[in-house]
Amino acid sequence: MALIECPSCQKRISSKAKQCQYCKASADGNNDSKRAISHIQKSNKLMNQMMLFLTLFIAGAVYGFWGGEVATGTDAYIAGTCFVFGFVGYIITRARSIVHKRKSV
Repeated sequence: MALIECPSCQKRISSKAKQCQYCKASADGNNDSKRAISHIQKSNKLMNQMMLFLTLFIAGAVYGFWGGEVATGTDAYIAGTCFVFGFVGYIITRARSIVHKRKSV
């Protein structure tokens, strides 16, 4: 008995198991297509997260300089928080996406 990766959730399961104990996916049959579908779904999820963080980054920049003047007071804190959170989130998610794409399907 060996441990293999579940084709759907990529968690370690027994090679003799008929289905994954975590996601209840069938462990027999065409695992290559299930693995490919799971890889595509994860790629789409990461792409959606990158777009969300990029939108937050741009919104922070626009809000900070709206009307041609630099924001002051509370508006500056809101704009700066959106800007930094969007930038850091985008960089981290982009790195995760690159690592994910390098994994073979």
